[in-house]
Amino acid sequence: MSSADNRRNVRAGYRNGGATVEGLIQNVDFSHPSLNDSLEGEIQAFLINEDQLHTYDDLTKVNPVTPTTVLKCLQARYSVKVFYTHAGCTLVALNPFQPVPDLYSLDVMKEYHYASQPQEFKPHIFIVAEEAYRNVQGQLEPVNQSLVVSGESGAGKTWTSRCLMKYYATVAASSSVMKSQDTVERIERRVLDSNPIMEAFGNACTLRNNNSSRFGKYIQLQLDRCQLLVGASVQTYLLEKTRVTCQPANERNFHIFYQMMKGATDQQRKEWMMSQDQCFAWLPNSEKTVEEDCFDETVEAMVHLGIHAERQQQIFRILAGILQLGNVSFSSSTDESQTCHLSEQSEDFLQRAAELLCVPAEELQTCLRVRTLKAGKQNVLKPCSQAECSVRRDCLAKLIYAQLFEWIVTFINNSICADKSTWCNFIGVLDVYGFECFQINNLEQLCINYANEKLQQHFVAHYLRAQQEEYVSEGLQWSFVKYQDNQSCLDLIEGSPISVFSLLNEESRLNRASDAKMFRVRLEKELSDNGNISWDKFSKVPHFTVAHYAGRVNYQIEGMVEKNKDPVPAELINLFEKSDNPLLQEIFADKKTENPTNRGLSKVTVVSKFKNSLENLMKILHTTTPHYTRCIKPNPDCKPLTFKKEEVIMQLEACGIVETIHISAAGFPIRIPFQSFMKRYGLIAKYSKLRSQCVDLEADNNDALQQEVKKLLGVALHHLSSDRHSSLVHCGKTKVFLTQAMLDLLEDQRKKILSRCAFSIQCCWLRYQRRRRHTHRQSATLIQAAVRSWLVRKKVRRWNRAAGVIQNKWKKWRTLLKSLAEAELDDAKDVVEEDVPVLNPVVRERGSVQLSTIPEPVPVRGWPMGLALASAPSITVSLTATGFQKMMSAMASLNLPSRRGQYKVTTNQYTEELASIRAQPKGSVKLHCQRSPLLYADRHPDLKSDVRGFNEILLEKTL
Repeated sequence: MSSADNRRNVRAGYRNGGATVEGLIQNVDFSHPSLNDSLEGEIQAFLINEDQLHTYDDLTKVNPVTPTTVLKCLQARYSVKVFYTHAGCTLVALNPFQPVPDLYSLDVMKEYHYASQPQEFKPHIFIVAEEAYRNVQGQLEPVNQSLVVSGESGAGKTWTSRCLMKYYATVAASSSVMKSQDTVERIERRVLDSNPIMEAFGNACTLRNNNSSRFGKYIQLQLDRCQLLVGASVQTYLLEKTRVTCQPANERNFHIFYQMMKGATDQQRKEWMMSQDQCFAWLPNSEKTVEEDCFDETVEAMVHLGIHAERQQQIFRILAGILQLGNVSFSSSTDESQTCHLSEQSEDFLQRAAELLCVPAEELQTCLRVRTLKAGKQNVLKPCSQAECSVRRDCLAKLIYAQLFEWIVTFINNSICADKSTWCNFIGVLDVYGFECFQINNLEQLCINYANEKLQQHFVAHYLRAQQEEYVSEGLQWSFVKYQDNQSCLDLIEGSPISVFSLLNEESRLNRASDAKMFRVRLEKELSDNGNISWDKFSKVPHFTVAHYAGRVNYQIEGMVEKNKDPVPAELINLFEKSDNPLLQEIFADKKTENPTNRGLSKVTVVSKFKNSLENLMKILHTTTPHYTRCIKPNPDCKPLTFKKEEVIMQLEACGIVETIHISAAGFPIRIPFQSFMKRYGLIAKYSKLRSQCVDLEADNNDALQQEVKKLLGVALHHLSSDRHSSLVHCGKTKVFLTQAMLDLLEDQRKKILSRCAFSIQCCWLRYQRRRRHTHRQSATLIQAAVRSWLVRKKVRRWNRAAGVIQNKWKKWRTLLKSLAEAELDDAKDVVEEDVPVLNPVVRERGSVQLSTIPEPVPVRGWPMGLALASAPSITVSLTATGFQKMMSAMASLNLPSRRGQYKVTTNQYTEELASIRAQPKGSVKLHCQRSPLLYADRHPDLKSDVRGFNEILLEKTL
């Protein structure tokens, strides 16, 4: 890069808050700095204390802001192994080129995630990730977020993107509200496992980076209403498929081929027809080993994503067939009407390739050596030259690999993408190829650098230009900070009606062989007015030079038109549609569906497809809140902890870091319309001592809204001085401009008010609950008392009725029994006249019968109800009875076996008041012991019994 190209306008002074501080604008030559004495003195005064330079974690605090001071601070931080630094709205990440223990551990993730103010922590990529995540939680428009990771090849973009995905997979899926923990872990693992597969098939080892992304990808991490990770989707851009067949010097093919060579088992090698010592033309530098050569990790990721073993085998057989195809070489024939010859070894490679790709070897050989031309309605077969055969072979290999890569991306999306109804917001992570400049640059490098130009323009348009223009339109006193605008370079590449892409597409659609020299002449003729393109008239190789934002790049025209055409012979598609490999059938059937005719194929060029996909990406970025991370490559050799000033200063210049710091330090990065501001923060004034008039937030009365916003800001900043007000916030014509510190202050006050309101609501709710419970308790007590009193009254009435019935029945019963007893009892005089034997007092007391031969009396339990039961030993006795006739009936009722003249039984019915014995019980007798209504109801022969009252027990006695 020349010194003229590197010259930039740098502002040494900047506006602070609402006041404008006029600074000195100085032209700085990065190769040969020439500063005036005043600015140089400030720089020397700032750099005099080098021991403190590493403490500047935010470059907006550097004073003065110049490339020299910024570079010195980054170098000092890098030397103490601090790799992240804030640069206003951008995070600068320096690649350490070595593992850093505990820098990305789970504990560090949780520390940043659970911090109340992550910005107060040391700069880290997790701060950017957490800020985007909290923006989604806060639902501030636009809710969807984009994390743009940019930088040169080898600056660490892929690693940074991997860390971002790991962070979201951890903090956004750490708990589950709607799903089971197994489901959450499955989603997290599938999202993370998509990385090693896509890196294996889409990354390669280059001169500048061992894991260089040879495609661009935009990963949408889908979040539900609870901000939990429910899925993801991947959108890819421009796979560098030419690397399959052509690798630059000292570079390698895609990782997956080397993983297969180094990690396959003997059985797999046998199935893939790859011997241990076999060499492949398309696998250069196979002896070089990089960290990404891990076949087992790729296979494990495939299993987790749901690619079963049979499908894996189909994929690896296709890749092995591509490698075998690369060893096929052609030799020209002496007769042009004859097809090219194949050596015996090439025929063997072709046979292996056909067997692995599951197509007939003869048809494959014919398709490679003979092309089909259409002459009207007839097809004409024409033998291909040696060069054409090689081109068709390479075209076939690139086509198969590109279609396989697209199928893998589609499968990953189907595996990890959630249904649209289950997610409402997303966080996008953009990881694209870095700016590239090689000795030979072709169409791939032009597209890659064009994509970087678009991203740089997005940053310029969104931040550097749009913010400053908005400051002026909103009435802020602002002095413009100059910056490098690359719009003219974009107009050169993609502009309308004449640009490099339009001329390239026009040349590609012509039905003729391309001529590099003629195309160069046309470019020079049509685009000579644009200062971003130039030519070296003394060079023998046709080329053109484009002045990109990151430097000048020479592009070789030879072969550019053919690559843009990307021809796909129809006979090759028809051949692989009939393949016995189900996967090849599937992907080529989709290819034919997308491009039904050859005519349609010729109209769609590589740059057209890439431009359309990139425009769709830019539309997505414009509808999201962007967060920028600038990855810096400290040295071109990828050496650990090596800092090259020249390399870093060029990248800082290209990215516009110095201008970004100026605008961030002087400006207000957060802009909120009045209506949105009042809706979110209006409660600060509502719950303060200030009682403002109600304003219709939906109305277009902007002046009234502006007055309310000013009152609100006065309430929020009542404890600060007016000078401090202007440095934190500015009230424009339609928006409020805030610094991050002011936003944090407003959010803190809003949280406190919401906490107080929540506490008041909780108190009111608890008071309401307690009063409700007290009322319910009182009501329940009254109801219970009423029910109990009703039950008692009902019970008493029932008792009274029952007592009346019992009394009536008792009176009738007593009268009846009294009459029966009087009729049945013998005359008391007969009993008195008889000689009453002297009875044992115990016998007399118990009312028992004395048997003469048994020492213990046999108890006879008599009941005045007219029944008698006896408990006598099972012996044969002879009973002699004396006395009156009723005594014989009593003895008969005892059912005691007797022998005449041996025993004498006397009764004590007179003294014990035995009323009568009316019947002889037979068999089992069941009696309910009830209170007898007779006169002697409380008498009971067995004094040891505890039976009292009625309805107490059921006696059962078997006689």
